[in-house]
Amino acid sequence: IAAVGEAMRDTLGIAGRLFSVLGQCGVNVHAIAQGSSELNISLVVAKSDEVRALQALHDAFFQPRASTAQVFLAGVGNVGAALLTQIEEMAHKGDEGGGTVLRLVGVASSRRSLLDGSGVSIAEWQQHLEASDRVVARAMKDAGIGFDALDGVAATAGPGLIGGVIVGAMTGKAIAAAHDLPFFAVNHLEAHVLTPRLTDAVDFPYLALLVSGGHCQFVAVEGVGRHRLLGTTIDDAVGEAFDKVGKMLGLGYPGGPAVERAAEDGDAGRFALPRPLRGREGCDFSFSGLKTALRHAVEALPPGPLGEADVADLCAGFQAAVADVMADRTANAIARFRDRCPDGATLVAVGGVAANRALRARIQAVAGAHGLAFAAPPPRLCTDNAAMVAWAGIERLALGLADGLDFAPRPRWPLEDLAG
Repeated sequence: IAAVGEAMRDTLGIAGRLFSVLGQCGVNVHAIAQGSSELNISLVVAKSDEVRALQALHDAFFQPRASTAQVFLAGVGNVGAALLTQIEEMAHKGDEGGGTVLRLVGVASSRRSLLDGSGVSIAEWQQHLEASDRVVARAMKDAGIGFDALDGVAATAGPGLIGGVIVGAMTGKAIAAAHDLPFFAVNHLEAHVLTPRLTDAVDFPYLALLVSGGHCQFVAVEGVGRHRLLGTTIDDAVGEAFDKVGKMLGLGYPGGPAVERAAEDGDAGRFALPRPLRGREGCDFSFSGLKTALRHAVEALPPGPLGEADVADLCAGFQAAVADVMADRTANAIARFRDRCPDGATLVAVGGVAANRALRARIQAVAGAHGLAFAAPPPRLCTDNAAMVAWAGIERLALGLADGLDFAPRPRWPLEDLAG
């Protein structure tokens, strides 16, 4: 174990890797402790598992690895509530006409959704951890490369539920340390707001509307690590409101896609729902009152299960109210953005809620009416994913902004706390 530690130089990464390797071969670790040296780790396993454990560790850590001459950067991303682990080896770089060519060459994921949207148990984090090695191995196999072909490793280091963040960060650290690669601790909010530079080649500065399950913000994106918060929610994030409405109407979790589907067949004008903060100054959001009004509308219906038409009309009314609020707040944000960044020419929408087609169309219309170009990633890159983490790593690699392996994962990490 000490030899493994010397190679990996990261206690957390070592512990996670050991748990994962032994778990995959059916060995139960009863206890783990750190010795006098931070690289000295003791494991307690059953006597009957001793030989199998030693063989598994030998096979995992001391087998030769192949390499290729291609250039890649790996990204490790994770999401707390969705229990998503992905790695996408994606940045094959070559000079063609003086530009940088990106090619997605490998994708693998392990997804465990919490269907009720409740908390995450230790057992679920352990499953997340055990899946990480299989995910990485599959992605590397699909890409047809070895670890020595990587230029660096980018991993989500926050913000988010800390268990999932730790799993992704220590996986990335272990790969970086074992193969002497630069490590990039990525703020997953920055990964979102930088994604349009991958998908649409958007130039700095630009205005980003970040809308997800946990965040609802307008951000002036002035450069890598240079962000100015212009507006945010004063209560619920819009994605959180969608999830709560989905649960209220019996549509399950996550609620966003289900509410959007139901709204397609609904009458948005049947229920009178409020538009919080519409017409007021500033570009902050509020969705708590809208959610409460919808609950009151449900309670006013005749007793018994909701009919399909009721659900569709409630969803359509809620989505229309959100769209109206978004349009109003976006217009105000554009004015504030132009005061700060007169050269900015683009509004982007990012985050899971940006995959909602009705909201995306409404925001695009507002951008056009105010003379801004509009960009949004394809839906699969709107929700939390590892491609955006790899891209954020590429941006930081180009600027020489590598992080140390002692970087501590952060459950809270506001964008404005980043330093370029």
